[in-house]
Amino acid sequence: MLLQLTISNFAIVSFLELDLRPGMTSITGETGAGKSIAIDALALALGERADADSVRPGADKADISARFRVDQLPRVKAWLSEQELDEQDECILRRTLSKEGRSRGYINGTPVPLSQLKILGGLLINIHGQHAHQELQKHDYQRRLLDAYAGHHQLLQLVGRHYQHWRQLSNERKQLQSEQAQWQAQRQLLEYQVAELDELALAEGEFPELEAEHKRLANGAELLNDCQLVLNVLADGEETNALQLLRQGLKTLIELSQMDARLSPVQDMIESSLIQLEEGHSELSRYLDRLELDPERLYEVEARLGKVMELARKHHVPPAELLDFHREISSRLEEMEHNDSRLLGLDEEVERARDDFLQAAERLSQSRQRYASSLDRQITQSMHQLSMEHGRFEIQVTADDGGYSPLGIDRVDFLVSTNPGQPLSPLARVASGGELSRISLAIQVITAQKVETPTLIFDEVDVGVSGPTAAVVGKLLRRLGDSTQVLVITHLPQVAGHGHQHFFVSKNSADNDTQTRMQELDEHSRLQELARLLGGNKITPNTLANARELLVCGEA
Repeated sequence: MLLQLTISNFAIVSFLELDLRPGMTSITGETGAGKSIAIDALALALGERADADSVRPGADKADISARFRVDQLPRVKAWLSEQELDEQDECILRRTLSKEGRSRGYINGTPVPLSQLKILGGLLINIHGQHAHQELQKHDYQRRLLDAYAGHHQLLQLVGRHYQHWRQLSNERKQLQSEQAQWQAQRQLLEYQVAELDELALAEGEFPELEAEHKRLANGAELLNDCQLVLNVLADGEETNALQLLRQGLKTLIELSQMDARLSPVQDMIESSLIQLEEGHSELSRYLDRLELDPERLYEVEARLGKVMELARKHHVPPAELLDFHREISSRLEEMEHNDSRLLGLDEEVERARDDFLQAAERLSQSRQRYASSLDRQITQSMHQLSMEHGRFEIQVTADDGGYSPLGIDRVDFLVSTNPGQPLSPLARVASGGELSRISLAIQVITAQKVETPTLIFDEVDVGVSGPTAAVVGKLLRRLGDSTQVLVITHLPQVAGHGHQHFFVSKNSADNDTQTRMQELDEHSRLQELARLLGGNKITPNTLANARELLVCGEA
């Protein structure tokens, strides 16, 4: 429930603070006084779009706060908890708008994006505008009204989930079918290429090993001769060799070190070199013992390398990357084979998903038809009360020619007959402007009783209504106010007189400055305002008596 609305520097409002109570609140005022300004400001606090022109001239920013009582609203408290916003018995929505057009939103003092203000605002307030009867002529709006009246939120979510799952699987199947058609021409080639590379069976790291082995085998004779030559130089030469000369030098150095100790480090280095030379000679000898000339192995290695090089050229890849190419095309072929099997299974999945959607949509359709019958009777009864004694109203739920959608399989049509013998026809074709306004008002009042939103605002929805019909409208809104908070902007005294609370909107101009004010009326001021609405600015004893009668009727 809306407890308080505070407006600062918005449009022609300098400062305004309204304290609101449960029940029906009437808002009246002179033409052009700005009766809807408070509602426009409230809409901004609820996340509606705004522009810099909304800021009062001469002010830096507009600031609007709306305080709500939410202790009896489990959906609101659950949403606040999910968003990790401060969850108390009261909730404050705030919106600021700078003259440069920058806008900020807050929930319980925490900065939030405007989208969150709008979501929470939708749980707190439902605004019915004076042009709602124009929306009423649209099929989508008619369906939304019926679903809101029936409380189809969860059922619509279920239908939407099944529809999205079905469409997702259908799109996947379509994509796989398209890919399969594109790949069919490549498949035979891929199968041949993979089979050829499978037969080669190139191992990880095999190509560089083959290159190294081929180099060694191809140069075997040179390795044998030159290694033997090095051995002769090191130690095996009969006349002279490095080891022999080094040993002789070391012997002399040992003798010299005994004469001068400063040569000892040199002696140590030569001894170390001698050891290294001996180890090198031994290692080279062992290498030479193992080295064999193997023409047959050389032939095998050359043949293997030749096959690798041939397939690398064939597939236009470097030989070192042939194994990666083999893995890549094998993976593509496996993907095609997987898609084949996936495509076979998808047919069943798509059919199951379609059946699940249709079952949920059929449940929704049956529920729509049940609630449509109930709503038919209530709206027809209200039409009779609103001076359309021969009116008939019917909600037709039929199969949608446009096919299936996340909203189900139905088309919802509001049909009406306003005269005896007149067949039921679409609302827009039959009703006059005044009749359409009254039917719209009846629908809004009846459907609002089933909507969980705790505060309802009716912004001049009684346009085109007058006389005894206006009194009926007032009674309907008053009755609605017994169960929920209702704010009604009206120009009709017969409606305003039914309010539990009454605000008067006035506009004052002085010194090139214009301001709109709203004030709550006491009983005396209220009589004066109702009399003004009845008879104009000239208030007479008769208009006062009529105004007093309206108040008595409103409180009855």
